[in-house]
Amino acid sequence: MIDDVVARWHRYMRGDLPGGLADLLADEVVFYSPVVYTPQRGKEITTRYLEAAAASLAGDTGGGDGAFRYTKQVLAGDTAVLEFETSVHGKYVNGVDVIRCDDDGRIVEFRVMMRPLQAIQAVHEEMGRRLTAGT
Repeated sequence: MIDDVVARWHRYMRGDLPGGLADLLADEVVFYSPVVYTPQRGKEITTRYLEAAAASLAGDTGGGDGAFRYTKQVLAGDTAVLEFETSVHGKYVNGVDVIRCDDDGRIVEFRVMMRPLQAIQAVHEEMGRRLTAGT
């Protein structure tokens, strides 16, 4: 099941998933942010965070080297770990998305971890701006 979920997640990240996150997230999904202490619970708030993150992590424009890309993935049982790289405000970002799904093929847990500290700070700033603006 996780193979299908990850394939649909990649389609979403490319902008090719009809319905967007609505069909991918479980109603009771929990989102764990690298910059927010408390877990965010529910499809609505998780959608807001994931949409803002996708836009924030798209990467710096210019040479194209800073564009968001997944570099590795490990799938096992109901869980996927996807490593990514990008650049935000000129800062190199390296992180992982840990995705867990249910038997219906919906994401029930989405956890993001990032490094280095300067990257987390840049992403936090950009995410805050986008969430405040509603974008």
